[in-house]
Amino acid sequence: MTIRNVRLAVISEGTSSWPLYVAEARGFFQRAGIDVDMTVTGSSVKQLEQLIAGGYDIGFQQSDHVVRAVESGGDLFAFMAFAHAPELSLIVAPQIASFDDLRNGTIVVDGARTGYALLLRKLLADRGLSASDYRMQEFGGSQERQDAMRSGGGIATLLNPPFDRQLVAEGFGSLGTTWDCFPTYPGPVGAARRAWAAANPQALTGFISAMHDAFAWLKDARNKSEAIALLPPRLNMDAQTASQAFDDYVRHPVPAISAEGMREVIDIVWDAEGYRGAKGGADKYLDTRYLKQALAARA
Repeated sequence: MTIRNVRLAVISEGTSSWPLYVAEARGFFQRAGIDVDMTVTGSSVKQLEQLIAGGYDIGFQQSDHVVRAVESGGDLFAFMAFAHAPELSLIVAPQIASFDDLRNGTIVVDGARTGYALLLRKLLADRGLSASDYRMQEFGGSQERQDAMRSGGGIATLLNPPFDRQLVAEGFGSLGTTWDCFPTYPGPVGAARRAWAAANPQALTGFISAMHDAFAWLKDARNKSEAIALLPPRLNMDAQTASQAFDDYVRHPVPAISAEGMREVIDIVWDAEGYRGAKGGADKYLDTRYLKQALAARA
């Protein structure tokens, strides 16, 4: 079997990357005929720039970045869901008791124009806060935002597990999750350049197949102990948090992306950017043909 190299970029490490750890450790990538070289970029913006430029073959990106890239002439498309719809907690400093307490404060974000920042702006607007009521400060990925909260760099941020629970255990508060407002909004997606996908269809379908093998393996409660052991030690996750993270993963369905969810992303981006042209359909940014081929081969 010919082994094809795939250069993969992720923004940060955490439980959202759990399937990657599984696919590597269990040999799913090797079985699919690919060798994955993973880079943690620490920034969704930097990763997107390199993905468009061809520095990476696949990037796990926010869906709104894909929409923006295409509207700017980029050759990107989303081909699969990488993680569940965002269940990000709005973590706040210990002295914050309500949304009104966020006025005149600094909100920590990965990037001011990223999807999660847009979700946060909408969430705050729904709670009566306009953009002029707070400041947004860019710090980068989940680990960087968690560090910023600990050092007093801001009074609130959106964080995914386990980073959110770790701060709550340290005395920080939570004002809810993004699921409260955006139940159909897609989570991180796998994105690639259309030219690369067309030239490397077997590498892409092999990657998708390996990821779905990992999804299925993680959904099996019998694998809990082994799955927890695969989490990188640098996540500094205690046993209780890791156990809860696994239980959360099992209770969710296999990650999926829909045209409906993509249209919600398009609407949010259009509102945020003030685009004047006609909105593209979901298929302008989403192409599931490789996903369908990979799943058919696994059946």
